[in-house]
Amino acid sequence: MAAAAAAAAGPRPEAASPQWVPPERDPAGAAAGLGDCEDAPVRPLCKPRGICSRAYFLVLMVFVHLYLGNVLALLLFVHYSNGDESSEPGPQRRAPGPGPAPNLAPLTRLEGIKVGHERKVQLVADRDHFIRTLSLKPLLFEIPGFLSAEECRLIIHLAQMKGLQRSQILPTEEYEEAMGTMQVSQLDLFQLLDQNRDGRLQLREVLAQTRLGNGRWMTPEKIQEMYSAIKADPDGDGVLSLQEFSNMDLRDFHKYMRRHKAESSELVRNSHHTWLYQGEGAHHVMRAIRQRVLRLTRLSPEIVELSEPLQVVRYGEGGHYHAHVDSGPVYPETICSHTKLVANESVPFETSCRYMTVLFYLNNVTGGGETVFPVADNRTYDEMSLIQDDVDLRDTRRHCDKGNLRVKPRQGTAVFWYNYLPDGQGWVGDVDDYSLHGGCLVTRGTKWIANNWINVDPSRARQALFQQEMARLAREGGADSQPEWALDRAYRDARVEL
Repeated sequence: MAAAAAAAAGPRPEAASPQWVPPERDPAGAAAGLGDCEDAPVRPLCKPRGICSRAYFLVLMVFVHLYLGNVLALLLFVHYSNGDESSEPGPQRRAPGPGPAPNLAPLTRLEGIKVGHERKVQLVADRDHFIRTLSLKPLLFEIPGFLSAEECRLIIHLAQMKGLQRSQILPTEEYEEAMGTMQVSQLDLFQLLDQNRDGRLQLREVLAQTRLGNGRWMTPEKIQEMYSAIKADPDGDGVLSLQEFSNMDLRDFHKYMRRHKAESSELVRNSHHTWLYQGEGAHHVMRAIRQRVLRLTRLSPEIVELSEPLQVVRYGEGGHYHAHVDSGPVYPETICSHTKLVANESVPFETSCRYMTVLFYLNNVTGGGETVFPVADNRTYDEMSLIQDDVDLRDTRRHCDKGNLRVKPRQGTAVFWYNYLPDGQGWVGDVDDYSLHGGCLVTRGTKWIANNWINVDPSRARQALFQQEMARLAREGGADSQPEWALDRAYRDARVEL
C-alpha cells in the first residue's frame, strides 16, 4: 500500500589455525599503505534501486525501531530533498574530532573458492573444525560443531535467567497521533514508490519498498483489503494512479490500522530475544566463544571485543522472521550506532553497521525453522524480481521453499557471512544485496539461535577514533567507562557453571 511508506514509520526496538597473525600486526598491509585513515566523504553504500535504496531506507529506519524523532525527521528530509537518488547527498559531514586517528589494517575476508569447498582449521585445542562454503553471493560458510551441546544448553539457560522480551513492538498511540499531524507531500511518497516511473503503483512496487506497514508484514491481500476499506482504489484493479493516490487521506490509513489488531503471525518478526555479555568478567564459556569467533574471523581483537553482545533468540511454534539484511545502509544522513558516541558530526539518523554475522544454532528444530537466503548465488540481483505473480520470496511463512538456499538448524552448527562487499582498499564497501536472509516458519517445536554481529564503521577514520577512545576509557576507568551498549551490566555479574 502506498500510504504505508509514510505510516510505517514508528518507534524503534576459533576459518584458520591459531598461528594466524592478527591483521593489524600484518607488516605487509602496513607497507602497502592500506592502513591510511584519511576520511574521504562517505559515499552511499548501496546501489540505486537496490534493497538499500533510499525508498527502502525510509522504511528501514522504522524496521530497526529508531526513535520517533528520528523517523519524523527522516520523513521531513525526504520531503525537503529533491528525491533523486543520483543527486548529491544531504548534510555535509564534519571532520572527526581533533587529533590524529590511528591507522587500521585492512579487514580480513575469508575466500570462498567455490561452493562446497572445505578447509580444516583449528579453533580450539586438540580439535579440528571444517569450514564449508555454502555460497559465494553472499560469501557464506558453515561450521558444524562450532559449539558443543553443553555450550548450547548453557547459552539457553543464561538467556532464560536473564529473561527474554518480544522482538518487535508495534507503534504507540503517541506515534500515530504525531504522524497524523505530519504534512508530507504525497507526490514525494508516490515518486518514492513508483519504481518504473510509469505514473502507476502496482502492488509489487508497493510491496518491494514498504515491506511493512505499522509493524505488520504487508501482503498483496492485505494491501488490497486496505485499499478497499479506505476506498483508495475505486476500480478495484489493485493499481493506483497518481490521482487516486493523491485523493487518499493518510489519516484513514491510521484509523484502519488502529481498528485491525495485528496477530503475531502478521508481524515482520515473531520471536523473543535477549542480550548476553561476553566481555571481561563474563562466564568463562561466553569468553571462550568470543575468543573462538575472534580466531575464526581473523579480525583485530579491538573490533571483535567492541562489537555487540551475543543476541539469543527463541522462536516458538509459529515463529518466523521475514527476509531482511542485518546491516543498514549508510548514507551521509546516517551514522553507525556503535560509533555515534565518538563522532563529532551532525547527522540525524543511526543504523546498525554489521560487517559480519555469525549465527549459532542452539538446538535441533523438530519442524521448519531453516535460515533461508532467497537470492543466494543468483546471477543478477533485482529487488523487483523478489516479487513475481503471487510469490514474494521475502515471505518466510509462505515461500521459504522457493528460496535458493536453506540451512537446516543443527545444534552446535555455526553459519557466518559478510554483509558488505569489499571496497577494493581493504575496508567496507557496498551492502551485499545477496545477504538477504530470513527465518523460516517454525512448524513444530521451538528454535533457539544466537547471533554475534561484528561491528565495523564504513568510515575507516571514525572506526579508528572509536577504538582509540574506547582504549583510553578502558585505561582511565576500566569496564565501567565503556559505552552502555557495549556491555550488559545485569549479566556481567552472573556466574553459572556447566
